[in-house]
Amino acid sequence: MSSEAPQSGAEILLRALKDQGVEVIFGYPGGAVLPIYDAIFNQNAIRHILVRQEGGAVHAAEGYARSTGKVGVVLVTSGPGATNAVTGLCDALMDSIPVVCLTGQVPTHLIGNDAFQEADTTGITRPATKHNYLVKRPEDLARVVHEAFYVAKTGRPGPVVIDLPKDILIKPAPYTEAAAQHKSYRPRTEPDAEQIANAVAILKHAKRPMIYSGGGVINAGPAAAEALTKFARATGFPITNTLMGLGAFPAADPQFLGMLGMHGTYEANLAMHGCDALLCVGARFDDRVTGRLNAFSQGSRKIHIDIDPSSINKNVPVEVPIVADAGKALAALHKAWNADETKTDTQALATWWRQIDGWRAKDSLKFTQSMKPGSIIKPQYAVQRLYEIATARKQEVFITTEVGQHQMWAAQHFHFEKPNRWMTSGGLGTMGYGLPAAMGVQIAHPDALVIDIAGEASILMNIQEMGTLAQYKLPVKVFILNNEYMGMVRQWQELLHGGRYSESYSAALPDFVKLADAFHAKGMRATSVEQLDDVINAMLDCPTAVIADIAVDQAENCYPMIPSGAAHNEMILGPEHEASGAAISDSGMALV
Repeated sequence: MSSEAPQSGAEILLRALKDQGVEVIFGYPGGAVLPIYDAIFNQNAIRHILVRQEGGAVHAAEGYARSTGKVGVVLVTSGPGATNAVTGLCDALMDSIPVVCLTGQVPTHLIGNDAFQEADTTGITRPATKHNYLVKRPEDLARVVHEAFYVAKTGRPGPVVIDLPKDILIKPAPYTEAAAQHKSYRPRTEPDAEQIANAVAILKHAKRPMIYSGGGVINAGPAAAEALTKFARATGFPITNTLMGLGAFPAADPQFLGMLGMHGTYEANLAMHGCDALLCVGARFDDRVTGRLNAFSQGSRKIHIDIDPSSINKNVPVEVPIVADAGKALAALHKAWNADETKTDTQALATWWRQIDGWRAKDSLKFTQSMKPGSIIKPQYAVQRLYEIATARKQEVFITTEVGQHQMWAAQHFHFEKPNRWMTSGGLGTMGYGLPAAMGVQIAHPDALVIDIAGEASILMNIQEMGTLAQYKLPVKVFILNNEYMGMVRQWQELLHGGRYSESYSAALPDFVKLADAFHAKGMRATSVEQLDDVINAMLDCPTAVIADIAVDQAENCYPMIPSGAAHNEMILGPEHEASGAAISDSGMALV
């Protein structure tokens, strides 16, 4: 280093980012980070995407990370820049997304003096991140950056904040190469052989087995999804995915029962309720999946594979805990399964499948769409036609969503055969996630078809990012299911609060076609069923960003539904099943 010209902390920061393989930063400048922006100006290795608000930067980095498997990088200034990023950081923490967020800070000598745009960023972000750092010495800067990337992507992924005082960015700093190993944080990735053997023994003797996989399989990389598919096919067991796990197992495979949980399929939820052996891989027994805990999968012998030991036995006690990388554990499980000569009870498994096929025949996701000209569009039909038309094209398709009814309809009716094609906010349920996430996906996959399935309320949370799409000529398609309500809020008010629609109606929505034009995009609208296909095709053909405003049935609810606090066998099936002879609830809906 002695023969090299001295470099500022900002230059060392960019050098460390480059050595970590960073190609894109999503950010917004401010006084505290201007030394970094000056260093960005003087190099060409790392691209900077100027967002319109810092929350959008983190969601964009999440979309980039989730669609590529790389670490997403964010750059924001001090004070409000950092606090605006907190929601995105919490979202990434809940959904285990690797993000490194660089935050500006006032000079070290002013910290604690209530200086202009000062905030206790490390204190504020501590509960919203996997780990965070405040760099106080120039000689620590490069090491901290390398360490932050290691922490973000190793073990259970998550967001890491590096708080950077302005004087640290200006002063000369030495460069430190990335260490081969972290001195203290070394997550366990290899499964315990004895526990793998115990899991195989349980599964070999199961009469009603079930595989339940989540986002951890996708986070573990494509090899993990491949290992899951191979193991499921080797066993012949039924399999379900969580909302975050969609795409980890091919949706078209006959062993796939669809998504489980609050708005999951009848067959997936009843199979979970009735199984006698449950293999959970890369999921955390979230409350939206388990329903009432004391009724969840009662009597089943449970196996839980997770890289995060704190997730095991946290919500649901399990008999066989396996702390390991999902892909490595599944590969070991498959190998042990083949080596174990114990015969499975094929007759019992066939009986189990007949039961599941009986549940599947109920077709819990069915809906009725009138094709008479002038008929209102059902939101399920809009997603179904989007899926059929988009996937028939010779382009990779990536879907993001906002949060609400449209999110659940997208999960139910848009089907995924591969991992990393579905980006949604699961754990935190962040409205406004989909548009900036789609922006990040499009940056990562410039030739792909990227569609944000949105609601008219949620899209307005970060609508300003349409300006980013225009600046960088990103042809993201925004497909709004517009029912003029905060739909999921209205649905709960109808079913659980006596139809008292308190503050859930959007009485002053913008004209989305004109709004698209104002943001240099193309606006389209469909108000009746015969217009839908033409609008979808025109949207997909358009070379620029599009907002397609699809007017859908205002009164449509999202079914099936397990009410909060209910068990898997206490589902509301909805009006399409009233004629089936099922019991009818007080709300007039068919019950399981």
